[in-house]
Amino acid sequence: MLDTTNPNNYEYSTKHLKIHVLGGIKTNKLESLRITLSIQKPKQHNILRHSIDLYNDNQLEKFTRTIAERLEIGTSEVRRTLQSLTKELENYRFLLLEKQHEANQPYFKELTGTELRAAEAFLKKKNLLRLTNELIGKSGVIGEQNNRLLMYLIFTSRLTANPLHCISLGSSGVGKTHLQSKVSELIPEEDKVEITVLSANAFYYFNRTELQHKLILIEDLDGAESVLYPLRELQSKKRITKTVVHKDTKGNTKTIHLTVEGPVSVAGCTTQESIYEDNSNRNFLLYIDESAEQDQRIMHYQRRASAGKLNEQDEINARELLKDVQRVLKPIKVINPFAEYLELPQSVFKPRRTNSHYLQFIEAITFYKQYQREQKVNEDTGEVFIETTIEDIQEANELIQEVLLRKSDLLNGACRQFFERLKTHLKINEQSTFTNAEIRRVLRLNPSNQKRYMVQLQLAELIRKAKGDKRKGYVYEVVNYEDYENTNKQIEALLQSTLQSLEVQSSS
Repeated sequence: MLDTTNPNNYEYSTKHLKIHVLGGIKTNKLESLRITLSIQKPKQHNILRHSIDLYNDNQLEKFTRTIAERLEIGTSEVRRTLQSLTKELENYRFLLLEKQHEANQPYFKELTGTELRAAEAFLKKKNLLRLTNELIGKSGVIGEQNNRLLMYLIFTSRLTANPLHCISLGSSGVGKTHLQSKVSELIPEEDKVEITVLSANAFYYFNRTELQHKLILIEDLDGAESVLYPLRELQSKKRITKTVVHKDTKGNTKTIHLTVEGPVSVAGCTTQESIYEDNSNRNFLLYIDESAEQDQRIMHYQRRASAGKLNEQDEINARELLKDVQRVLKPIKVINPFAEYLELPQSVFKPRRTNSHYLQFIEAITFYKQYQREQKVNEDTGEVFIETTIEDIQEANELIQEVLLRKSDLLNGACRQFFERLKTHLKINEQSTFTNAEIRRVLRLNPSNQKRYMVQLQLAELIRKAKGDKRKGYVYEVVNYEDYENTNKQIEALLQSTLQSLEVQSSS
């Protein structure tokens, strides 16, 4: 019998010969059986080592005679032993291939009756989004009340025909990757693909439907630049195609097309917002909370975890319930009967794409609430669908207002954060002017970053030089303290008035 206990040194013994297969066997080339053998007679030290293809008859015949001469044994015995070894190795290789095939099969969890009922009951509850947000918090996501629910709903949209995407933005060490990884833990393992490093061409070699309705997670966009183009194509066109030259078994050259189908939902993290503008147009931009209050919440959680005062089982239960909730959601078409009455603020940049994101986000909320919606049938096509309600639009407006505000801002996220901190400092200290050195010291900023922010703010005409010169330095003053608040009020007013008009139309 073939002993395969040691994967790098199989043993095969008979009455006359003791054989070791060094390095095991390869499973990628079934047309050959190339191995390295160590052969000796029992209780003797004369060892013969040789690499051979057991499927090559000429090699095998020469090797048989070499063994017989070197070990002083009959060729018929050697030939019989090698034939028997070949058969054992063939059977074991097929067993290895079967195990590899099973290991590569996607994991699918079969829900028990209890798990199924619990997930469906949760999806039927009132205030579903609020309860979901609370459960996300119980799963171990600290703070980030708005971002975590937004991200969870964006990840849920992978199951729809038009998935959403997001990029988490913030300075180094504030928890962008942590937030993404913790929320992604609430998505079933079989529905996500996590990428650390991947070549651009690797995307084209997935099976045609292997990525359909999957969540693709990129830990750091800065380290995945090569895959951004095919990802953008998957986001926009919902498929990617690559033409390659291939030789068939007869040596004939053929041109083949490699196609990978979407749709997919993509999420990534970066500190460099401006570099990924082409990607940011396709994504919701989630700015991480870098406030002192959030620092305190996270550090308090870390201290409790270190002290052993966290109930880890509660966190596990919350995660498992939310994953089961994802598993019971079924593909279904969503129709928004109020879509043609919805408006975006005129201040929003790139309104066409933002409008599409806004409508898709409303549909994602309706999709998540599918167990609370009556299923209707299109009489012409027979297609089953559910409809958006005014409540869905209201909840979408509350969650997306910050996103729309950022989309309307002249400043990028890092510069806006600097400007808001600057204004707060000036108001607290009742100052009307400031110098670069003072603000750099108070806000503890890197000089190069501060210089970049100051240039942006002057170009946007939000600050100006009050006095001074290039040699002695300038004193600056803020031109407009209310720019952000005014834009926010305009967006809030428009969303509220639109909602009120919808309610009037609905009641009439």
